[in-house]
Amino acid sequence: MNETMNRSVILTCALTGAGDTPGRSPHVPVTPKEIAAAAVEAAEAGASAVHIHVRDPETGAPSRETALYREVVERIRETGVDIVVNLTAGMGGDLIIGQEDPTIPAAGTDLVNGLERLPHVEELLPDICTLDCGSLNFGDGSHVYVSTPDMLRAGARRIQQLGVRPELEIFDSGQLWFAKQLHAEGLLDDPPLFQLCTGIPYGAPADPGVLQSMVNLLPSGAQWASFAIGRMQMPWVAQSILLGGHARVGLEDNLYLSKGVQATNGQLTEKAVRIIEDLGAQVATPEQTRSRLQLRSAQS
Repeated sequence: MNETMNRSVILTCALTGAGDTPGRSPHVPVTPKEIAAAAVEAAEAGASAVHIHVRDPETGAPSRETALYREVVERIRETGVDIVVNLTAGMGGDLIIGQEDPTIPAAGTDLVNGLERLPHVEELLPDICTLDCGSLNFGDGSHVYVSTPDMLRAGARRIQQLGVRPELEIFDSGQLWFAKQLHAEGLLDDPPLFQLCTGIPYGAPADPGVLQSMVNLLPSGAQWASFAIGRMQMPWVAQSILLGGHARVGLEDNLYLSKGVQATNGQLTEKAVRIIEDLGAQVATPEQTRSRLQLRSAQS
């Protein structure tokens, strides 16, 4: 019988995200200094990689300002701490449909084309950047995340030219179908890296059967991780590695260590490390992660 379980787990900590969470927890990092410190905290707690969004330091609102990404990355590098850097490239896909006239975007819309979502990736050349592989009704209300096939082909082509590894963010099975099409068209280098995102309304639910079905659809040789939000975050660490994948935790997806107990990124990372080790697996080092994913920085 072949073992499915992954024994060397790439553990990513998603530090802050783009959600309206700073007002709900004092531990959500906002400024570049705080985000960089959270990255170091996660690295020291055992994370293989950190996934980074930035925020307006004054308001806490999500941002895609290259200067903020630059400051975060420079601060991390100045510490000398070794960690794989994964920058979001998903900002700029938010469309809020107007209620009186749906042809006029409402307040909160931040919608640009695929290439305009990449200036910070162009400048900073992180190990990994994300590529959100389709459009989605994002929660209740009138928020639609927009990522069309044309946008995705343009973005994937440019990321490939830069030598950065795209992490393919998959929120439902149709997006997985299209990501496989990008791979078939030669727009993704091997090994393709998939992030199966569950529990976000209204994408794929955090259901083990749904996760198994998406894993069954992955192309041969793919590397993959999955995560779930809220209280399912820690169970999903075990769920992912038992099916052969990697794991993600962090304050982007969950604010609590246990019921009523707010967490830091370091505490969530430490708890995930314990789960991984209790299952008889190990967390991959940043060096092992670069080798396994064939990242540009491992080859330079």
